[in-house]
Amino acid sequence: MNENPAPGQVGDVASRIAQRALAKRGADYADEVRRLLDAALDVMKERGTASRPRVADIVSAAGLSNEAFYRHFPSKDALVAALLEDGAERLYSYVAHQMAKEPTPEGKVRRWVQGVLSQADEEIAATTRAVLWNAGAVSEVVGSVPPTPSDRLAELLPGPLRELGSADPAFDASLAAYATFGKLGGYLWSGSGPTDGDIGRITAFCLRAITPMDGGST
Repeated sequence: MNENPAPGQVGDVASRIAQRALAKRGADYADEVRRLLDAALDVMKERGTASRPRVADIVSAAGLSNEAFYRHFPSKDALVAALLEDGAERLYSYVAHQMAKEPTPEGKVRRWVQGVLSQADEEIAATTRAVLWNAGAVSEVVGSVPPTPSDRLAELLPGPLRELGSADPAFDASLAAYATFGKLGGYLWSGSGPTDGDIGRITAFCLRAITPMDGGST
């Protein structure tokens, strides 16, 4: 065994061992966060809008400890905010996949509207409604207004809107997103879902919101 290793050799070995340990800890922590998010979603779905779960309820459902919870989240508000962000990312991926099936920009916009409003489908609506109801209590982390996925989902629209002649696709995308998410909220709280006719009218509204290249009105 070399008793006099070359300069840097010991440090390199130590770094590799430390990196392996950190990687394992990172994977373990990611698993903990996922379990907490999934458990919170299950508990909120079960309780609906009747009562908001406590941290103890979520920890118990996840099979973890309070220490594990507070290792990742300073409060339940922080967990709810993370749930909203996680849901927005899942919806973003789903809608992007649906839009990719359409060759035309008009078709992509319609797929976008359909994807967003799919949150009002009976099997999904109860969970979405419960999470949003819990988000209504969020104040510590995000202020008086709970986070919304509309801005994230709006990022999928500038491309097709630009193809359709929008002079300001990012702004027009935000208008379409606010309008569509506003209607989604109405469907969720009324307990009804959109019809095909509703989807068609909302799509037409989004297309009419496009700012023309000449700056005039459509």
